[in-house]
Amino acid sequence: MNLNLDYVRKQFPALSGEWTFMDNAGGSQTLKPVADRIYEYLLNTNVQLGASYQVSRVATKRVDDARKKMVEFVNAREDSEIIFGSSTTMLVRILSLCISQNWKEGDEVIVTNCDHEANIGAWRDLEKKGMVIKEWRINPDTFRMETEDLKKLLTDKTKLVAVTHTSNILGTLNPIKDYAKVVHDNGSLICIDGVAHAPHRMIDVQDTDVDFYVFSFYKVYGPHMAMMYGRKELLLNMPGINHFFITNDDVPYKFQPGSVNYELSYGLMGIEEYVNGIAKVHGKEGSFRDNTEFSFRLFAEHEEVLAKTLLDYLNPKNNVKIIGETNYSKDLRVPTVAFMVDNTKSDSIVLKVDESKIGIRFGDFYARHLIDDLGLAERNGVVRVSLVHYNTTEEVNNLIVALDKII
Repeated sequence: MNLNLDYVRKQFPALSGEWTFMDNAGGSQTLKPVADRIYEYLLNTNVQLGASYQVSRVATKRVDDARKKMVEFVNAREDSEIIFGSSTTMLVRILSLCISQNWKEGDEVIVTNCDHEANIGAWRDLEKKGMVIKEWRINPDTFRMETEDLKKLLTDKTKLVAVTHTSNILGTLNPIKDYAKVVHDNGSLICIDGVAHAPHRMIDVQDTDVDFYVFSFYKVYGPHMAMMYGRKELLLNMPGINHFFITNDDVPYKFQPGSVNYELSYGLMGIEEYVNGIAKVHGKEGSFRDNTEFSFRLFAEHEEVLAKTLLDYLNPKNNVKIIGETNYSKDLRVPTVAFMVDNTKSDSIVLKVDESKIGIRFGDFYARHLIDDLGLAERNGVVRVSLVHYNTTEEVNNLIVALDKII
């Protein structure tokens, strides 16, 4: 079954403009149903939650309903496991500050050299408290995180492993379920950065058996906010960061200082409307979770076509090196494609593509350790084309025409 792109693109007003958006890993375009709900909340229920009067009761329900829908979206067990925040960076920082209060000097944390700094920096800072930070490095030949390398780093002092589900540069789908088993067999915890994964694949925190999972909604067609899933028993057993009178049992509130952004939370209901609409227009109707599984399967199949179109152009070129998986298979990668061109700085390519009103990007994308370790910093990082399901093969072919004049 082919994805109904006419329906899809009508849900994103920005796509009717003159620019083609291929910098989606930096931030997707926003769904109209999301914007409509933010507008509706601010104009009609912009009050503090928890009061007895009717408007406050409506506002409270709107925010609560959004949290419940996100339980379904990631397949958590209950809404107390869903923590909202301003960004993935902030939520990981809060987690590191809270969970490390139960750790002691000499305890170990493993980070990778290919994650976004959001899932590295907060853990590295724990060195100041006497904890040991180890680095799990990608295989520079395959651009993959080797499980055997992880096993060599684990010890009885390892408290947590922080790793990405999908790199925002490499685009490779990491076997998180396998990683989680290895980590748990060692008696340790695992924290997943799903920011570059969530726009492309359905999240299932129970099936992958992760302890913490973090991503940002502005990469998933929603508002500029983020969420973190955490196992309830883990959240209960660590101190929070909120006011002194917020009890330790009050999860997720004890991790949400200043409360959440109400209107953006309600905006998340627009994601549910979109996913349900996708299923309906393709002749399927079920629960939100069922519709999520169906829709993201369609997204992956369409994105595989997009990735194939671009990689079939780039791979044969002797002067181009793909930084990541060269195979277009949806089982191996998402359509976030980074590359280098021999004897050419990445910014010069992107600036010329700008002239065709196609938005791509160059740089390190906050995966600074990866770019430094690959020796690409002085080339101004990589050229990155990050596609999502609302892109079309026609748009990719237009990009190819633009690139063909340059490389």
